[in-house]
Amino acid sequence: MSNRTGLILDFGGVLTTPLLPAVLAFEQGEGLPQGACLTALYKDDEGVRITSDLERGAVSQTEWNDFAGKMLGVSPDGLMGRIFGDLRPEPLLINAAAAARRAGIKVGILSNSVGLAPWDLYDGFELERLYDVVVISEQHLMRKPDLGLFEITLKLMDLPAEQCIFVDDTEAYVQAAEQLGLAGVHNQDPKQTVATLSELLGVDLIAS
Repeated sequence: MSNRTGLILDFGGVLTTPLLPAVLAFEQGEGLPQGACLTALYKDDEGVRITSDLERGAVSQTEWNDFAGKMLGVSPDGLMGRIFGDLRPEPLLINAAAAARRAGIKVGILSNSVGLAPWDLYDGFELERLYDVVVISEQHLMRKPDLGLFEITLKLMDLPAEQCIFVDDTEAYVQAAEQLGLAGVHNQDPKQTVATLSELLGVDLIAS
């Protein structure tokens, strides 16, 4: 019998379909070379800085759109929403989270923000209704993998780290959670993730 009573989930790439295919579809639609977004925004020092600032709430999504538009040579209008326009809900993880809650597991969301306006990544997912705790990085002026953000989430969950599992599609963020004593699950395949969570929680999240 598991003694874990808390489950903390990343949002993009966990409760949604993977991020990379959406980005690749955007690049193709805009006539950009494959990998253009990765090069401009995650390998360029200034791109990394402004994206980190966005996640901490230090710059707005509109400011990020303007910067990224110039870097990519595309229109900045609604750029974040265009980049991730192909993201869809991931039913296996959404249903597993609901099954966990029905079994008495407290379920929280911990997500690095991409700004909430003009495009809201979380729109339509009813996070406040469907989950016990929702932590969006910009609202706390921190970003994963800052340990303080995990500590805030645990405090809101009202659970010790040892009773919680953290799921993310970014391995470095999973490793940060493990430093605090959470059980970490690196989501690479939703079906496997649900099977792993079922085992760790002692609840069949597939059949539930």
